[in-house]
Amino acid sequence: MNCDPRDSTGAASSEDTFDLDADRLREECGIFGIFDHPAAAAITALGLHALQHRGQEAAGIVAFDGHRFNSERRLGLVSDHFSHSSTIERLPGRSAIGHVRYSTTGETILRNVQPLFAELSSGGFAVAHNGNLTNGLTLRRELVNDGAIFQSTTDTEVILHLVAKSRRTRIIERFIEALRQIEGAYALVALSHKKLIGARDPLGIRPLVIGELDGRYILASETCALDIIGARFIRDVENGEIVVISEDGIESLHPFPKRPMRPCIFEYIYFSRPDSVVHGHSIYDVRKAMGRELARETKIDADVVVPVPDSGVPAALGFAQESGIPFELGIIRNHYIGRTFIQPTQSVRELGVRLKHNANRAAVAGKRIVLIDDSIVRGTTSVKIVRMMREAGAREVHFRISSPPITHPDYYGIDTPEREKLLAATHSLEDMRRYIGSDSLAFLSVDGLYRAMGEPGRDPARPQFTDHCFTGDYPTSLTDVSGETKSQLSLLAETG
Repeated sequence: MNCDPRDSTGAASSEDTFDLDADRLREECGIFGIFDHPAAAAITALGLHALQHRGQEAAGIVAFDGHRFNSERRLGLVSDHFSHSSTIERLPGRSAIGHVRYSTTGETILRNVQPLFAELSSGGFAVAHNGNLTNGLTLRRELVNDGAIFQSTTDTEVILHLVAKSRRTRIIERFIEALRQIEGAYALVALSHKKLIGARDPLGIRPLVIGELDGRYILASETCALDIIGARFIRDVENGEIVVISEDGIESLHPFPKRPMRPCIFEYIYFSRPDSVVHGHSIYDVRKAMGRELARETKIDADVVVPVPDSGVPAALGFAQESGIPFELGIIRNHYIGRTFIQPTQSVRELGVRLKHNANRAAVAGKRIVLIDDSIVRGTTSVKIVRMMREAGAREVHFRISSPPITHPDYYGIDTPEREKLLAATHSLEDMRRYIGSDSLAFLSVDGLYRAMGEPGRDPARPQFTDHCFTGDYPTSLTDVSGETKSQLSLLAETG
């Protein structure tokens, strides 16, 4: 496999720019809902602002005003559209749900932007989804053969069709019947004319929390969305739980057989905001603990610890504290740059490389540095980080990763490459080190990751987290991921 970021002539490819976000695991999605509040749409927009890190491609809000559902869905950032009073005024009502999106199935077009809405026999129904269905393509094919007409290419619409197809009387019964047919990972918020509904998959792979503001209930992907609006955290929605919020209060339903919870370990490593609390764990504290474990496992003689911004900062702090090596900001990030403009020539493109990130020469020149990052995916960005440090005068560059090697793709809502494009799946540790050009390379072990989470280690018989990207242990059936179906799923995600 040729992993060199340059083409066969040695020239830099069109993607050979120093963007630390270019080779990241892409965020999933963020969801938010509030019931019976006079400023429902405005509060939902604020909640989506706090969840923007979970998806930057599109955002949408559906609100109910007691008579009709009103929807605003837009491509781009929340601030691009929902910071304007005119947009909020088009969303009257006391209940609303919202969504920020990074697509893992279905292309980025307006018809795929959530929440999705449909008029059912029982009335209007809107739904927003964080996660991915591993039998979504199979169900979609069955529904189309049955006469269903799909308006989007996202697997969330499968849930909407299953609810519509149910012959149950009550909307919550129809919703439960739909959930019994799906596989994979999901956190859902749904809105009918009388209820706000939240649900998590039976393993609790995707997160969802309950909050309270002015006596009204809120559902959100992370606690940081509650913080931004001054809401009080009540509790996490349990794995396999459905919560129903109405004028009568909040009701908890458990329609599925009880199973041990296995939340996605990447929520702690990368996806959740550092100021969020997930299942009682401070994300910031957990990431520092990962850095401490990494320092214990991979001792190195060096002068400074340098984080790869921004995701590597907490782990680098933990590494520095445990190792006694000073922490320095060796890479400076410009937070005021949006999408880099298209530069007309190669020479100008090379200048534009420094717009988003630049080496802090004073901190690294002549030093033996330990670079801390949270993951390596394809490895192309790691090559550029090491190169930047050497150009800034670093004497030695030692790369340390605060998670184990990613050797398997994800099918639960994280956009990962196919296995043959994952550097750790196709290269030995030494080959990876040579490829990225560092003096040494080491990863946190799986057991070290679990210790950072407060566990003694990974129990192979009963893993405490969904960690398949490191272990290949997928916790659910992967109905769509086989032969012809897998290729069709890939085509659907790429072309819609």
